[in-house]
Amino acid sequence: MRYCFQLQVRPDRIDEYVERHRTVWPEMLHALAESGWRNYSLFLRADGLLIGYVEADDLATAQAAMDRTEVNARWQAEMGELFVDLDVPPDQGFLLLEEVFHLEDQLDVVPTGQTNASEGS
Repeated sequence: MRYCFQLQVRPDRIDEYVERHRTVWPEMLHALAESGWRNYSLFLRADGLLIGYVEADDLATAQAAMDRTEVNARWQAEMGELFVDLDVPPDQGFLLLEEVFHLEDQLDVVPTGQTNASEGS
């Protein structure tokens, strides 16, 4: 399944956030992969709005697997201070966004060659 989430990085800590993600600890990268996080990307707007995208069989299961790792506890503790108004670790405090469109899902159900119904009128 595909998941998208939102967080807010402190504007005065954006450069530090970006720098930390240029060289994520190898053990953190391996833990994410081994916990079922796939095709994981983070996108950051200039004002600190952070959008994350990840694929997982089940996000809650992938999060629980990460919670059981020591490296995740260390990473979340260090990263937590970079976010606005979080009283929980960042990986527990993000806002999940609802997917409302996915091109491939819709193409899978549209017969080949079908056009907009109004075009044929």
